[in-house]
Amino acid sequence: MAALPQPLPDVLERARAEERQRALRALLMHPLMDTRHSAFPLVRRHQGPLREWLAAETGWHLQVESEFARLYKRPADLRDGTRGAALGTASQTTTFSRRRYALLCLTLADLERGDQQITLARLGAGLIQAAADPALEAVGLRFRLDHQEERRDLVATVRLLLEYGVLTRVAGDEEAFVRDQQGNDALYDINRRLLAALLVSVRGPSLVEMEGPVADFEERLQALTDAFVPDTQEGRNRALRHAITARLLDDPVVYWDELGDDARHYLTSQRAAITRRIAEATELVPEIRAEGIAMVDPGLNLTDQSLPSEGTEGHVTLLIAAHLAAAPDGTAFTLEMLAEQVRRWRPQYKGYWRRSALAEGSERALARQAVEQLRRLRLLAVADDGRIRPLPALSRFAVEAARMPQGNPLAEVPNAT
Repeated sequence: MAALPQPLPDVLERARAEERQRALRALLMHPLMDTRHSAFPLVRRHQGPLREWLAAETGWHLQVESEFARLYKRPADLRDGTRGAALGTASQTTTFSRRRYALLCLTLADLERGDQQITLARLGAGLIQAAADPALEAVGLRFRLDHQEERRDLVATVRLLLEYGVLTRVAGDEEAFVRDQQGNDALYDINRRLLAALLVSVRGPSLVEMEGPVADFEERLQALTDAFVPDTQEGRNRALRHAITARLLDDPVVYWDELGDDARHYLTSQRAAITRRIAEATELVPEIRAEGIAMVDPGLNLTDQSLPSEGTEGHVTLLIAAHLAAAPDGTAFTLEMLAEQVRRWRPQYKGYWRRSALAEGSERALARQAVEQLRRLRLLAVADDGRIRPLPALSRFAVEAARMPQGNPLAEVPNAT
């Protein structure tokens, strides 16, 4: 007998729930989203339920306007340097350095004071003037447009703002400016609403200064992002739920030993409820082990770092992951040790690697890229002295020896005739 059709309200509700999941996943991947993104109409349509869920579960604020949506995510670890802004794709990805971040901040300050349009040369002149501040020169920040590399730094900051939609190119070519600034320029429109939405903080920098002097950079960051927590059990539990849910959404892996005592006890008692709510909202699947919890994405599209990945770098990264996973517990490695291992693999895999990876001396760059990708995925840790230590989640990439079934496997195959 044929199955009865589902009632129309159930079908519509399921469709709305799927749309909310797609919208939330898109926001997690693109916290600053303008009208060019395919999921932007879904975010606008479901902004009410999305805003309520995010506020209740993570404490993150969602701002939705006619031109953009902004999810004000705050990282759990302000010292985490593995999530820098990046340009390019795959092996051509370039992550922003501290220098480029400093230039980006100076550029944003210049844009805030500027008109509705600005040129690339004018941005460069503003950076030269801002970088001439004695306090910046004292810490080693210098900027001129005399060298191609410095012009490339300027263009990188501009292209990041183009990607975010803060700037819109009207005319000109940045690459021509990099080659030769004489006679080459570009003109941009400035989206001031998007510009104002870039900063993610609980309090403005000026308010932090008004409250008294801040000892160092880390304390300043903490003061910018610390939210008020009521001194009640309910308030403390809410703060713990927000912090844990945010980490499970944002971090590849959350290890038990990285959590404070209060957070560890709360997650132990509320683990099922927290992971269920995340799974319902995002379709992520909880993977719970003795060392920690990971919210796994079966669709493989809710991350900016994937493993395995394609190309020579992807192959080398997988080989190094398996090599580290097979090491005894407590083993520490150095970049030189891993580079030497890549050199040993070269004759075996030369038919699969690109030609430049076969050159003597290329093994160190390949090992460094692999270590950086594994570090971003929280599969290994790099100490201040450069020692590389595998983390527990790396064990999922351990390779076991091939095993043949008992007896003759062909005897178990039925006769196709």
